Amino acid sequence: MIIEQWLIDLAWIVVKILAVVGPLLIAVAYLTLAERRVIGFMQLRKGPNVVGPFGMFQPFADALKLMAKETILPAGADKVVFILAPMLTFILALVAWAVIPFDAGLVLADINVGILYLFAISSLGVYGVIMAGWASNSKYAFLGALRSAAQMVSYEVSMGLVIINVLICVGSLNLSDIIEAQRGMWFALPLFPMFVVFFISTLAETNRAPFDLPEGESELVAGYFVEYSSMSFALFFLGEYANMILMSAMTTVLFLGGWLPPFDFAPFTWIPGPIWFILKIMLCLFVFLWVRATTPRYRYDQLMRLGWKIFLPFSLIYVVLTAGFLMAFDKLPGIGG
Repeated sequence: MIIEQWLIDLAWIVVKILAVVGPLLIAVAYLTLAERRVIGFMQLRKGPNVVGPFGMFQPFADALKLMAKETILPAGADKVVFILAPMLTFILALVAWAVIPFDAGLVLADINVGILYLFAISSLGVYGVIMAGWASNSKYAFLGALRSAAQMVSYEVSMGLVIINVLICVGSLNLSDIIEAQRGMWFALPLFPMFVVFFISTLAETNRAPFDLPEGESELVAGYFVEYSSMSFALFFLGEYANMILMSAMTTVLFLGGWLPPFDFAPFTWIPGPIWFILKIMLCLFVFLWVRATTPRYRYDQLMRLGWKIFLPFSLIYVVLTAGFLMAFDKLPGIGG
């Protein structure tokens, strides 16, 4: 009887995981199409529109092409680490969704330290980058990995301080509590400067334009994954887009009220919470694509200057101002579960 209950519980956990991972993989595939279409329209060209109606089958054609290609392992590479690196990058982009709440009570793991879990998982992405650059046994790949890792670590510091601003206002590390605390007003309004800093930091964290320095500064190579091909390259590619969706979800949870409607009256309350959550993620993703289509790439010194000399002191000062304001007006929440 105990074993049967254990199997039922295990099967239910697997079903819940697939219910999150399945739509996420489809969203990643179609985000690649959306990016090409949006940038195409912004640059006055068509974008993919041949494979299937309105180009809707283009992601499947791309997947088939990548699967049909040969996987090449460099002769001097550390083959185990070389293969593990893209797998680690892709898996980390998926496991972070375990604590993302789609609606009240609709979350895989409603843990009290959800924001710390998210921050830890996003920080581990650096390991996949370093492993890929080092295992390739290529100077270009290694230099690209170092450049990318330094960029990701630099902007994680600012992201951490921005998150502290939100936590001071909420008094809880639980993501559902953070969303419920925004029922009267989304944090994007009172913490608007931190909202902007956080979103720009997510661009740098995911190596997206105008911070796509791993793609190559002065050399015609693709950074740390230059030696990868076929499905190993596809895992890096999919991991980048999955991280874009994850960072958009984090922005939605921390600043845009998660599943909460913009106004607490009809007809806004008629729309289910998960729909609002998805719409807000789509809005953030559109800005990701908009920035890529319209913003020139930064130099590396400009990238580092922005992170260390502007965002870091500014977000640190804002933590002091936020805490001081809440204490002055006796609105500092108690830290609890």
